[in-house]
Amino acid sequence: MFDKILIANRGEIALRIQRACRELGVKNVVVYSTADKEAKYVKLADEAVCIGPPASSLSYLNMPAIISAAEVTEAQAIHPGYGFLSENADFADRVEKSGFVFIGPTAETIRLMGDKVSAKQSMIAAGVPCVPGSEGALPENPREIMAIAKKVGYPVIIKAAGGGGGRGMRVVHSEAQLINSVNMTREEAGRAFGNPEVYLEKFLTNPRHIEIQILADTFKNAIWLGERDCSMQRRHQKVIEEAPAPGIDRRLIAKIGERCALACRKMGYRGAGTFEFLFENNEFYFIEMNTRVQVEHPVTELITGVDIVQEQIKIAAGEKLLLRQRDIEFRGHAIECRINAEDPFNFTPSPGKILSWHAPGGPGVRVDSHAYSGYTVPSTYDSMIGKLITYGATRDQAIRRMRIALSEMVVEGIKTNIPLHRELMVDPKFNVGGTSIHYLEHRLAEQADARNLSNKAK
Repeated sequence: MFDKILIANRGEIALRIQRACRELGVKNVVVYSTADKEAKYVKLADEAVCIGPPASSLSYLNMPAIISAAEVTEAQAIHPGYGFLSENADFADRVEKSGFVFIGPTAETIRLMGDKVSAKQSMIAAGVPCVPGSEGALPENPREIMAIAKKVGYPVIIKAAGGGGGRGMRVVHSEAQLINSVNMTREEAGRAFGNPEVYLEKFLTNPRHIEIQILADTFKNAIWLGERDCSMQRRHQKVIEEAPAPGIDRRLIAKIGERCALACRKMGYRGAGTFEFLFENNEFYFIEMNTRVQVEHPVTELITGVDIVQEQIKIAAGEKLLLRQRDIEFRGHAIECRINAEDPFNFTPSPGKILSWHAPGGPGVRVDSHAYSGYTVPSTYDSMIGKLITYGATRDQAIRRMRIALSEMVVEGIKTNIPLHRELMVDPKFNVGGTSIHYLEHRLAEQADARNLSNKAK
């Protein structure tokens, strides 16, 4: 096991990794920007190194500064968390070449999975079902593109090969829109990701977003830890996640889980990872793999009893997975609400000083957050300030506990999306379970229309 790990991230995930290190008896080094100097995890760290000003490009994305911090503190490994450099193959490569262990997959694997075209080809080879579409990047010839789209069938979606986070996507409903949409997506992809390649897939009209969590060691042992339903989304960003996914046949889940574990063995994957799927008409369709720990990992931890972050660290240290698939038992139900510093109705960010912070408690309640009374939420970074997770023996119990927890949670001085979560916990369709990825967007649009009509009437 490592003696010291550097945490190359911020916010709640920095604190989460820090806690895992402390439980393992490993010293931790935290890097921080000047905007985060008062953060809880900075105060709790064994060592803390300021690596630059608030701008991410000058701090959390500054590879030389992070590696220099590891050198001066004599850390042995670097944990990237999620976001920032966590899926940057060049960073993983640089970490390893500088003599440190990157807590995650190899740079080669990150590149393979980071390019959506090569990722899809790898999954097809491993027998993982994929959305029907182009076999690789779209050709330059417009007629060939039109032929591919016609074969797949409209509507189709154009995606950037190097994209992510909901960017670099366009839905096309007719041949008349196709070539213009392809050209626009190529241009956007080149600017945003430095890779203008795009590919085409069948656009599923009413799917759910289901993902499979895996763990794999360097000895080609791989297991799957069940599934999560992440269908409650706004602009491709997850708002609520839960495990297990309600209403899906467990035999289907087991079949796709085994395929994912097999794919990991074939590609020599190491660490934690997540296979993301669209699910429609009892069929799974692979869309991408995230080669890092996920924001929503706590719901899986609660239903399996497996500490995913600690397992990441153990695997990176060269340990074999002690768990086998037969050891994994799924018990109960867990739900996670992402708590964001934003207006709950128009979603504009709401940075500033938290004047009062009260975290809920009670049976089956977990709060992962770096926030506290007096903490100033910076305007520079993502608006998420915490995650509220509840666990119950049943889904109904987990929802009831979430309603109570949300009613107890107090955040004053800034706006948060807590009111939205309170509404969703009593939403009839959410309570039944199995809503599609479009449900929340449609619900919010209807509410906005109703508010506009009410304002006009006044």
